[in-house]
Amino acid sequence: MYKPIGMIPAMPTPFDNEGKIDFEAYNNLIKHLIDGGVHCLLAGGSTGEYSLMSMDERKSVLKAAVEAANGQVPIMAGTSAHRTEDTLELTRYAADIGADCALVINPYYLKTSEQGIIDYYTTLAEESDIGIVIYHYPAATSVELSPELIAELSKIDGIVGVKNTTDQEHTCKVIALTKDQNDFSVLTGFEHLILPTLAVGGHGATGIVHNLVPKEIVQMYDLFTKERNIDGAIAMNQKLLSLYDYVEAEPVPGPVKAGLDILGIRGGIVRDPLVPASEELKQKMGQALSELGYEVKTV
Repeated sequence: MYKPIGMIPAMPTPFDNEGKIDFEAYNNLIKHLIDGGVHCLLAGGSTGEYSLMSMDERKSVLKAAVEAANGQVPIMAGTSAHRTEDTLELTRYAADIGADCALVINPYYLKTSEQGIIDYYTTLAEESDIGIVIYHYPAATSVELSPELIAELSKIDGIVGVKNTTDQEHTCKVIALTKDQNDFSVLTGFEHLILPTLAVGGHGATGIVHNLVPKEIVQMYDLFTKERNIDGAIAMNQKLLSLYDYVEAEPVPGPVKAGLDILGIRGGIVRDPLVPASEELKQKMGQALSELGYEVKTV
């Protein structure tokens, strides 16, 4: 069963001016990312505005990603939903169309118990033919999974990893508790924590900035993990620090969509009630991308 590792962009979903999915722009984004050397693509996640889509739209986005990737890189399918039945439906669909794993956030809003969380992920793993990646993002859900609980979940057959979008101490503890499990990966969801996570034995990162500068993100990963050139990796990380800030300086995914527009890839509009990036932020992002050697466009 596929275990996600490396640099994994959380792809936005481009919408045209009428609010419809722009599949041509989506295919262009996927080509840009594959050409940049990324190791996997996350389709239909939070950055992809899944919570503002119908079930049919979500399925169409996942199918488009699988078809555009065409086996060149694995696909991580965002299949989170409030109802277990909906999550199962989408996860099974992802498996049927050839996605490689599914990213599923823990239950939230109407909160359950720890046993309820264990039962939830056990059901998903047992009743779908695809690896399940736990999505842990307590700042968004107000539900904190302890490192010990994640370690317990990691032992469920079919649970292949965690996207741990939380502080480094928590991630370090998760890595320590799961380090002997070869079939389970720990990914950070924060760009600023990519190198610290790799340094303590993590397996990669699912992030937003990857969409803009995939070559640089992959180069940093390779410098650290393959070439063991720590100084080189640190130098690349420092070049990217401002972009790390900019992609989340305003409500996601407005900034990354603006950044793609600046690169000429068409990020498209965001759906209501989300808001686009400000002109001030666009200027900052354009300057940062220009300094990295990208040809930027006025948007």
